[in-house]
Amino acid sequence: MTEELKQTPLYQQYVDAGAKIVEFGGWAMPVQFSSIKDEHNAVRTKVGLFDVSHMGEILVEGTQALALAQYVLSNDVELLTDTKAQYTCLCNEKGGVIDDLVVYKLSSEKLLLVVNAANTEKDYEWIKKQAETFDVEVTNVSSQYGQLAIQGPEARRIVQENTDVDVSSMGMFEFKQNVQLFDKNVILSQSGYTGEDGFEIYCKHDDVVDIWQAFLQYDVTPCGLGARDTLRLEAGLPLHGQDLSEDITPYEGGVAFAAKPLIEADFIGKTVLKDHKENGAPRRTIGIRMIDKGIPRTGYPILDAEGQEIGVVTSGTQSPSTGYAIGLGMIQRDAFEMGKEILIQVRKRQVKAQIVKKNQIEK
Repeated sequence: MTEELKQTPLYQQYVDAGAKIVEFGGWAMPVQFSSIKDEHNAVRTKVGLFDVSHMGEILVEGTQALALAQYVLSNDVELLTDTKAQYTCLCNEKGGVIDDLVVYKLSSEKLLLVVNAANTEKDYEWIKKQAETFDVEVTNVSSQYGQLAIQGPEARRIVQENTDVDVSSMGMFEFKQNVQLFDKNVILSQSGYTGEDGFEIYCKHDDVVDIWQAFLQYDVTPCGLGARDTLRLEAGLPLHGQDLSEDITPYEGGVAFAAKPLIEADFIGKTVLKDHKENGAPRRTIGIRMIDKGIPRTGYPILDAEGQEIGVVTSGTQSPSTGYAIGLGMIQRDAFEMGKEILIQVRKRQVKAQIVKKNQIEK
């Protein structure tokens, strides 16, 4: 199986470490190195390291790079500086999320879009098609990059000890270019997918193994996709393909902050997104915490107290930090009430749950 899948430069490191390897978005990726619970707890209490080199990178260059980004992305790229990244969505004409991504303004004529692994080729073709009337060049540069994420309370200290820049005051979605980390040139971004402090590191494809091994000298726990999923769910962060899709808008998917204000400029999906902002979206994302035993799995129906179907679970897991089974779901707007008791159809049983805030980390 793994021979037919794409592999990151760290694949042999997984094998040597005895990691459990699974298919994810066409890639052979580690689901766990030790145990999901141990890796999860390491990130919450100390520090964990993730290989995210499977993520895609698309470069947009040219005099109209910012104009193209403003047209194809949901957030307002005019707010970007050369030290500030932005979470945003690539939307279709119906406002549905083709992908959610992070955009880095490397210069006024050079943007780096970091997209989800499974969507890289689709995103690239979509952006390239929209770019036909703009003075830009769009390039899929994914094969040139390695990417790591170091996450947890000790991440900042470890990075600071091994870099040539001051990271003490870097805030969320701030980044620095041409940083020396373990004597390698990297882009250092204060971002991640865990709800913890930490950094994402973009480096040359050929440097990622050396940086990975250097971090492991600091008693950093290597982590797989299993912990990545439990951590992001506790933090209420969406996963494209489940909580976001081409049939779900940013307002429905709980990422309305990534939809630009009502600017005059035209952009793809503006009509629908403007309507959702002004009149409310027909559906909304909720946090789910189980009361009865049972895990809310993707696709399970959500019912009101009278047993009427009002939505569907989009993601769910057993939360190591809270001890509860938790999830995200999408329900009809008029059925929402914070704290409301609901039912989840778990196979043939209807089990009690509660609507809670999406971010369930106790800080």
